[in-house]
Amino acid sequence: MSQQPTRNKPNTSRSHQSASNSRKDDPRRANSSRTRTGEDSKPAFQKGKEDAKRSGNNRLQTQARPIKKATTPTPKPATNHQQTQQSKPHPDSEKLQKVLARAGLGSRREVESIIEAGRVSVDGKIAHLGERVIITPELKIRVDGKVISIKEPDQEKCRILIYYKPEGEICTRHDPEGRPTVYERLPKISHGRWIAVGRLDINTSGLLLFTNDGELANRLMHPSNEIEREYSVRVFGEVTDEKKRLVTKGVQLEDGPASFKRLTPAGGEGINQWYNVVLTEGRNREVRRIWEAVELQVSRLIRIRYGNIHLPTRLPRGGWQEMTIPDVNYLRELVQLPKEAQGKINLDQDKKKLKTGQIRRAVQRHGKLTTVNPRRSRKV
Repeated sequence: MSQQPTRNKPNTSRSHQSASNSRKDDPRRANSSRTRTGEDSKPAFQKGKEDAKRSGNNRLQTQARPIKKATTPTPKPATNHQQTQQSKPHPDSEKLQKVLARAGLGSRREVESIIEAGRVSVDGKIAHLGERVIITPELKIRVDGKVISIKEPDQEKCRILIYYKPEGEICTRHDPEGRPTVYERLPKISHGRWIAVGRLDINTSGLLLFTNDGELANRLMHPSNEIEREYSVRVFGEVTDEKKRLVTKGVQLEDGPASFKRLTPAGGEGINQWYNVVLTEGRNREVRRIWEAVELQVSRLIRIRYGNIHLPTRLPRGGWQEMTIPDVNYLRELVQLPKEAQGKINLDQDKKKLKTGQIRRAVQRHGKLTTVNPRRSRKV
């Protein structure tokens, strides 16, 4: 008989003992069981999916809310302030900022800033922007604690000054650097104050309008009315046909596109040429920036017209002249404001002579009387 090969039996004494010892040393293995039943017998990934599904169902049940039937909410009683806002305005009432602007406190924007700053009170209560008031003798409006004299619209007379601003003056009431301002030469006014219609930079001279009617000033400055402003400008450099085309068709500035409505040659010598240009808005240094966009420099700039109001030929630099009622009403009609029936000052022939004397004395107090440049009164 052939002998069967003998199998070597595994030595389980030491190997089995070392394996059991390693399981005892590892706490994760020590707590595990070799045979699992029920939930324990499922693979880990399947068990994780079921746990996630179960937690999602619990979350949906927690977030669910019973559907309520639509009901009409009971309106709450409005407060006095809300009733004022919701009800129709009284036919005789006006917006507070309009009343204060008309009283000469400033332009509409300036008055709105004052109201928003909490500096205005009406009958002892701090006013809010958009508040409406009815002008009566008992109405008390204070700005910074000072009572403001308010009159009916037909009692307040609109006044407008034409001022020939010289170079070197700034269009602000107070300058911390002590530079001369345009307000220093204006006549004193008993009611309200003078409000500049737009501004001219320190190096620009010419026509500047002032009024005691803030609403009029605001409308004259607003770009939506497209009131023409004409300037006489001396340009340094070669003005080619292409550059003329660009400044009239439009150039791109930092604050948007800009162009001249009209460009008319007005003489000059060599590379210093004069032009009359027309704009329908008053952005900061717009004339100068348009020319700079085509690499040309402005060496002289004079505003000679605002709407149909021209800079008077006989008016010296630093002098002012009060407009007549027809001219005042022209500007008021231009911005859809009612006409003035009569002026604060009747400019008859004697008062015109007196005013001319006052103008010249005012100029002499501030400096030497200068001659008038004929280009500034040119009409196109």
